[in-house]
Amino acid sequence: MDVFTDVIATMRVGRAKFTRSRFGEPWGLRFGPYPGAGFHVVLRGSCWLIPPSGEPVRLDAGDVVFLPHGALHGLSDRPDRTAAELPPARDTDHAPDDPDAPTHLVCGAYRLDRGQAHPFLRTLPDVLHLRARPGRHPALRAAVDLLGADVVESEPGAGAALPALLDLLLVYLLRAWLEEESERSPGTGWCAAFTDPVIAATLRHVHREPAHPWTVPELAGRAGMSKTAFARRFTALVGQPPMAYLTWWRLSTGARLLRDGDETLAAVARQVGYTSEFAFATAFKREFGMAPGRFRRGATAP
Repeated sequence: MDVFTDVIATMRVGRAKFTRSRFGEPWGLRFGPYPGAGFHVVLRGSCWLIPPSGEPVRLDAGDVVFLPHGALHGLSDRPDRTAAELPPARDTDHAPDDPDAPTHLVCGAYRLDRGQAHPFLRTLPDVLHLRARPGRHPALRAAVDLLGADVVESEPGAGAALPALLDLLLVYLLRAWLEEESERSPGTGWCAAFTDPVIAATLRHVHREPAHPWTVPELAGRAGMSKTAFARRFTALVGQPPMAYLTWWRLSTGARLLRDGDETLAAVARQVGYTSEFAFATAFKREFGMAPGRFRRGATAP
C-alpha cells in the first residue's frame, strides 16, 4: 500500500484544468484565490511570481510553481507590481498565438476536496517553487518536457495524454518538494513520516486495513516500541495522535466510497471499521458537518 498515493487520492477530484499562454511584454495576470491548487510551468523565457506575501520570485524556463492552497498571486514580466493591481486571469483568457513571444507558460489548477484533504496538504507552504537545476529531479524534468511537447505541438492523442501528464506533474512535484524539504529539515514532519521505518509501516497498516480494530498497544507492538514512545513519535511526525489519525483516515475513506461508489451506508460503515451504520453516520457528521446521505447526494450531483 503506497501511502503517498493515498495522500494524493484524498485531495484530488476530477481532472486538472489548464491553459497554454504565450506572452509578449508588457503583461501581467492575477490568479486566485480559488478552492483548488494552482500550478504554473515555464516552458520558455522567464517571468516573475508575485506571491501572497514576501518578495517577487524570478521564474525561468523549466521552473515549476505549485500553490496548494489556491492563494492569491500574480505573474508578470516585471517584479515591481502587486497581485492586486494585475488584471484577473479567466478561463477564457488566451494570449495571442504567437510562437515568437518570449514567454510561454502552462497555467492550471487541480480540483481539491478540502473536506478530505490529507493533513500533509495542510502543512505545505503557500508556494512551492521547484527550480530547473541540472541533475535535480529528473522525473519532474521529464514530465515538464513531455507536457511542453504535447501542449506546444498538439500531437495526435494529446487530449488523452495531457490529463495523465498533469497527474504525473502533481506526483513528481510533490516528490521533489519532499526530497528538498527533507534535506532542509531532516527528521521532522511529514517528510520524515513517509520515510521513518516505524511510522511509515504504521501508516501502511492503517491505510491497508482501516476496518481492523487497531489500538495503540497493538500498533506499538508491531513497531517494537513501548506504547508511550510510539505514541510520542507518531504524534511528533504526523501532527496528531495515532487514534485521531485512524479516525480521520476511516472517515475520509468512507467519504470516497460514498462519492465514487453505490454501496449501502451499512456496507461502507463495515469497510471502514464501524460496527453500525448509526455509529458511522454520527462520526461522519461530526467530521464533515453533514450526514453521509446528504454528502453522497452532493458529491454525485451534476
